[in-house]
Amino acid sequence: MDKTDATTAFAALSQPTRLDVFRLLIKAGKTGHLSGEMGQLLGIRQNTMSTNLNILLRAGLIRNEREGRAVRYFADMDGIADLINFLLRDCCGGDDEQCAPILQAALCTNECIPKS
Repeated sequence: MDKTDATTAFAALSQPTRLDVFRLLIKAGKTGHLSGEMGQLLGIRQNTMSTNLNILLRAGLIRNEREGRAVRYFADMDGIADLINFLLRDCCGGDDEQCAPILQAALCTNECIPKS
C-alpha cells in the first residue's frame, strides 16, 4: 500500500454512513451481509447503500461475492491489514515496546479492550 491508497481508504471511512457499514461488516466476520440486510439494519436506502459500498470496494476495505442474484459483502481483512501495515511501517524507530499497545489492541478480542 502506498500513500495514495491509504488516503483513499481514509477518505472512504471519513463519511459516517460508510464508517457504519464498515464496522457492521467487521462485526459480521465471515458471514458478511447482503446489501439489503445492511440497508435495513442501518436504515439506509438501497441506492445510497450501493454508492457507499462501491466507494468502500474501490478503497480495498471490503470485498463482495455473488450469491445467485444477490451480492454478499465482507470486510476485506487483507486490505485492512495492508492499511495497518502502512500506518505502522517503521513504527517507533524499531522500538517494539512502544508499538506493543497498538499491536495488542489490533489482535485483541472485545474482552481485552476496555470500554470507555
